[in-house]
Amino acid sequence: MQRIAEGLWRWTAPHPDWAPGKDWPHDVGCVYYEAPEAVVLIDPLVPADEEERFWRALDGDVERLARPVAVLLTVRYHQRSAETVAARYGGTVWRREPGRMLPAGVDALAVDAADETVLWIAEHRALVPGDVLIDEDGLRLCPASWLPEGRTLDEVRQVLAPALELPVERVLVSHGQPVLADGRRALADAL
Repeated sequence: MQRIAEGLWRWTAPHPDWAPGKDWPHDVGCVYYEAPEAVVLIDPLVPADEEERFWRALDGDVERLARPVAVLLTVRYHQRSAETVAARYGGTVWRREPGRMLPAGVDALAVDAADETVLWIAEHRALVPGDVLIDEDGLRLCPASWLPEGRTLDEVRQVLAPALELPVERVLVSHGQPVLADGRRALADAL
């Protein structure tokens, strides 16, 4: 667990489908956010080697805050532990669904070229992508092979360009190390 700011945490866990030769890191990132009206978990993966400790900490937070739990998915491949977390707390899982509202404090930028939703937590000036932005010796776009058939990285760049208008301080990626300062510059360099 890494405390990013008050009420904003990031953790990593070994992806259960990872194997040598995969084109993503063994550990994947997940986000916990204490939104004004909900406890929000983004792309959660319960760490198998720390499962009891994880649940004990999350149970305590949910009880302390007395808010509903909302699980948000940035991309369909990030199902991970979403249903398990939602079921434990009687929460909901948010996928890219037209007309479905996100919890207060979280906004969405649809990246249709990648069939993904990049989330924006304005309170913490944090951008939370699923797969379109990764960290490999600095923030960069994902490999073209990760995109849906017929989609291009140029299309992803065009769709992500409006994020440069946001006061991005942090980019909390799923793959690699998070950007914790000067996120807008890192994003501009990646695009």
